[in-house]
Amino acid sequence: MEVVFHYDVRDFFESLQRPTRTKLARSIRLLREYGQNLSMPRMKFIVDGIFELRIRGQQEVRVFLVFHQGQAHLLHGFVKKTQKTPRKELEVAKKRKLDLT
Repeated sequence: MEVVFHYDVRDFFESLQRPTRTKLARSIRLLREYGQNLSMPRMKFIVDGIFELRIRGQQEVRVFLVFHQGQAHLLHGFVKKTQKTPRKELEVAKKRKLDLT
């Protein structure tokens, strides 16, 4: 499956610590291989067709994505600092999802 990066996700990826970047790269490779069949603990359904890639380690990272026209679109990434997903982070992903259609 082709994975399409929003430009902000590419910048976010480059800003991460090296071990976290390596883990995220591995998750993206698995996403390419398994697509929507990727499951917990790597990927979780959130809401309205939005999924999250879950990276654990020194930095807890989440990358929101959607599947659209046979592609996985990485919409927004952030370092998770609280147990609950911040609403503003999800709103960014929802807005970018609307831009796809």
